[in-house]
Amino acid sequence: MAGPLTGLKIIEMVGIGPAPFCAMLLADMGAEVIRVDRSGSFDASGVAGTPFDVLSRSRKSLCINLKKPGARELMLDLVAQADGFVEGFRPGVMERMGLGPEDCLAVNPRLVYGRMTGWGQDGPLAKYAGHDINYIAVSGVLNMIGKAGEEPVAPVNFLGDFGGGGMMLAFGLLAAMLEVKTSGKGQVVDAAMAEGASLLAAMTWGYRAAGFWNDERGTNIIDGGAHFYGTYLCADGNYIAVGAVEPQFYAQLCERAGLDDPEFQAQMDQGLWPKLKVKMAQIFLSKTQAEWCELMEGADACFSPVLGWDEAPLHPHNRTRQSFIEIEGVVQPAPAPRYSRTQPDKPRPAVLPGTHTDEILEAWGVSAERLAELKQRGVI
Repeated sequence: MAGPLTGLKIIEMVGIGPAPFCAMLLADMGAEVIRVDRSGSFDASGVAGTPFDVLSRSRKSLCINLKKPGARELMLDLVAQADGFVEGFRPGVMERMGLGPEDCLAVNPRLVYGRMTGWGQDGPLAKYAGHDINYIAVSGVLNMIGKAGEEPVAPVNFLGDFGGGGMMLAFGLLAAMLEVKTSGKGQVVDAAMAEGASLLAAMTWGYRAAGFWNDERGTNIIDGGAHFYGTYLCADGNYIAVGAVEPQFYAQLCERAGLDDPEFQAQMDQGLWPKLKVKMAQIFLSKTQAEWCELMEGADACFSPVLGWDEAPLHPHNRTRQSFIEIEGVVQPAPAPRYSRTQPDKPRPAVLPGTHTDEILEAWGVSAERLAELKQRGVI
């Protein structure tokens, strides 16, 4: 595939969630990412290898029975040719397979070995199971999200698994692979979702230390506490979002929305925020979402409709930018970001485990004789 990462060779040990997301990001940008599926692995979702398996797009699949004699040697032969390695298992799992960092770096000293876990490779929680909600809870981020006086709200699994996890690992891998060009030496990238989620909140940690952020969620300027930054229900049951923080944008919001009550002029009076939120809610309930969009068109009021899954791909801006694409009938986000010179190709759909076993091994230097022997012994 075309893209800025064309020429990089990555091995992905198939897992769930953040590690596949990391591999998808690399593959979207043109890296050759080989998915190593394990024989007999369980797919709880039931979508593996189908066009619905969006996280597995743009990769070829090699299926190996890692319990068979000779499987480890085959894997190390592939590792010797790779630039990067991605795995998302609990600490110690890859070592027990004989494919831990020491094993892999011994055959390829330039390898960048990426490890994706919730808690990291060490520490009191490292050996315990968890999910996104647990990682962002311990990071302090979950406690920031929600309405005032109510329980914290889990933001799906965007902050831990994907933002603080898969995306952070992709960044770490690329940084380390860039450093290899100078040092000639590979290394291990230990990406922990809890730490990645904490890092996403870096600005807020600074604001809090400066006294600009309250510990009580839902009372701050951009967490729903302010009347000019939040979501409101419209007459038709749909929602709109406003984020008019700067005075010049707030002025346009007030003008277009008809906020002529004198109290709205005291934008930054936090004591008035709860009262003004109630007034704003009543005003936005007076019209439909479409009517508000028409009123706000052409204004720098930091106003947007809150769109659903089916609506977002149809929005004029998203359609113009082709922000969403369709692959074999499945609508999904297009690769991002954009490039002026090395724009990547359209992603390919996911494939069933083992679809490219022969093709991959032949391309990576396995002879026809060895291929036949591996099949006979049940390794592939």
